[in-house]
Amino acid sequence: MQLKKIIAAHTEQFAAQYDTYLLPGQRRALDAILACRSSCGEFVVECEGCATRTSIPLSCGHRACPQCQINLGGQWFDRQQQKLLPVNYFMVTFTIPAELRKTARHHQHIFYDLLFDAAATALKTMGANNHGMKLGMTGVLHTHTRTLDYHPHVHFIVAGGGIVTKNKTKHWKTLDENYLINEFSLAKIFRGILLKLLIDNSITFSRKLKGQWVAHVKNIGRGEKALRYLSRYLYRGVINQNNISAQGNDVSFSYEESKTKQRKTKTLSAPHFIWKLMQHVLPRGFRRVRDYGFLHANAKRLLLQVQLALGVIVTAAAAVKKPLCCGVCKGIVKVVHVLAQKIPLLFRRPMKINTEAVATLCNTNTVASTS
Repeated sequence: MQLKKIIAAHTEQFAAQYDTYLLPGQRRALDAILACRSSCGEFVVECEGCATRTSIPLSCGHRACPQCQINLGGQWFDRQQQKLLPVNYFMVTFTIPAELRKTARHHQHIFYDLLFDAAATALKTMGANNHGMKLGMTGVLHTHTRTLDYHPHVHFIVAGGGIVTKNKTKHWKTLDENYLINEFSLAKIFRGILLKLLIDNSITFSRKLKGQWVAHVKNIGRGEKALRYLSRYLYRGVINQNNISAQGNDVSFSYEESKTKQRKTKTLSAPHFIWKLMQHVLPRGFRRVRDYGFLHANAKRLLLQVQLALGVIVTAAAAVKKPLCCGVCKGIVKVVHVLAQKIPLLFRRPMKINTEAVATLCNTNTVASTS
């Protein structure tokens, strides 16, 4: 509950500095995090053995909340594992120039969609022109660096092979283990496609783009390690609460530097730390992970044919869900009823927030048991 406590303790300071910059989605995220497991309602369970009833506070379920939806990341990883093929995989990272970040921030929903479209189209074009095949890939949007700076980019995990169509018949072709696509050529194609999409959608941007367009290609072996890395940030916000510590008006967080692989610590004022996190709240309904080619959800039959051709034994993923247990006799409990309540909208006008209301909202419900 560390992040929740930080927001509650510095609400007025944060609102005074960043009220005019908050978007509706960021306000909803702040309200959800403050209400999580304290003002979202509760559900009541009853033990089938000793008949003990227990009330458990409900979570907010917001994807920006670091203590919600953690299991969804593991479920996504399990689903992606079912699609892995016995070939090498490549991670392709597309990065835009720094001058475009302001444009991305002002047109988030449209820009992020176009970023996905441009990157996927660039890969499909290179796959068709260079290798004469249709690729299968999974894209994930990240908007942050390890130090929580705003830096939108997309990672694509691309299978080292594709489907070749010849004389109206389809067959699988495996690529060379160490080579997918020329990085510089891919970056040029990505640049041209994205700029055209921005113009077509009437999005104004600086025409003096001196920053570098990057399409970094890296061989990642069989792909499982990369999937595990990406799954960490899909459903639990952009930072692990275990890496956060607060003292007075300052918040420190630890991170691993990408080049040296060493753990480092960065300290910010609490309001600025909260603002850095809020920058990475995605627009409502936006899909930050997308599949393409024979990995798309509508191409299950085609993927199955590829797996059969490569001798992959497909087994159904085991649905592992830990059952709720009674705190008295450790027996299995069942849900009796759910008492949900609407999340209070305290950040609709944050400058008028009552500190006593925030304190009351953040008092976590204790789990009560009655026999």
